[in-house]
Amino acid sequence: MANVRRLARLIDPFIVLLLATVGVAALLPASGQAADGVDAATVGIIGLLFFLYGARLSTREAMDGLRHWRLHLTIITCTFVVFPLLGLATRGLVPWLVSDPLYPGLLFLCLVPSTVQSSIAFTSIARGNVAGAIAAGSFSSLLGIVVTPLLAAGLIGASGGFSVDTLFGVGGQLLLPFVLGQLLRRWIGGFVKRHRRALSLVDRGSVLIVVYAAFSEGVTEGVWGEVSWRRLLALFGVLVVLLAVMLLLTFYGSRRLGFARDDQVAIVFAGSKKSLAAGLPMAGVIFQGQAAMAVLPLMMFHQLQLIVCAFIARRWAPARLPAPDSTAPDATAAPREPATRP
Repeated sequence: MANVRRLARLIDPFIVLLLATVGVAALLPASGQAADGVDAATVGIIGLLFFLYGARLSTREAMDGLRHWRLHLTIITCTFVVFPLLGLATRGLVPWLVSDPLYPGLLFLCLVPSTVQSSIAFTSIARGNVAGAIAAGSFSSLLGIVVTPLLAAGLIGASGGFSVDTLFGVGGQLLLPFVLGQLLRRWIGGFVKRHRRALSLVDRGSVLIVVYAAFSEGVTEGVWGEVSWRRLLALFGVLVVLLAVMLLLTFYGSRRLGFARDDQVAIVFAGSKKSLAAGLPMAGVIFQGQAAMAVLPLMMFHQLQLIVCAFIARRWAPARLPAPDSTAPDATAAPREPATRP
């Protein structure tokens, strides 16, 4: 029973909702006028989501966060440089390990911004630099609105259903609402902050609608007949290796760069993770008719990163850290803080 409870704590309840949404799409896919209605709802709620992103982000807080520029530059480099390079490297696994229809989604996974909420939560559990994780996550989300579509245009291109018209569509559906939210923040920012919990339903609601629309279209188009369980198992193995490589790079790279322990924790959790909340709406806009295949790697990677990072955060909790005067290295402990902070 204890093992069951421990497993239940590792499973994100939102993933259960996502799987339930996939099940509904498989049994009751939208078609005809219903599909048109779902598409219209998807466009509307994605616009509202990025409008609220703009209204939430404080320009002053963002500028204050720039003071620790080395931390943010390191995380952004991991998110938008190292991850995409690894995604390009996986091209060598096609088609013998990763199928051609799944590769654009795998590459797209490597292009989306870092997650915010779970990075902050895990950094807090491990007693890392929570303020740095907050700022880095905000910067990553802000940059992702522009950088992710541009990277998708350059690296995925027409083979993934991306075109110049799609790029302009991304600007209209994502960037324009965000800028409008920033412009109106002076008048609505307080309301958005006071009702943050209630408005978070828009975040999750947008993801669920995008997932239903994507998988529903996949069912009606018959694309799921192209993916076997062996291909899914192979994709999962690739995602495990991808996450392991990023965790090792952020862990040892931050130590080599001389960051303090609290910054190292923030870099590991923010630099190795990808945002499902930001990635799925972007996939719905970027891939449109091919979104079903594109969102599958991101959904699998999201749950994997939550389970692994939750385990690491608990291992790095203060109760498991070595004593301050300890000189013996501990391979299972978090990196020790250097004498002076850079």
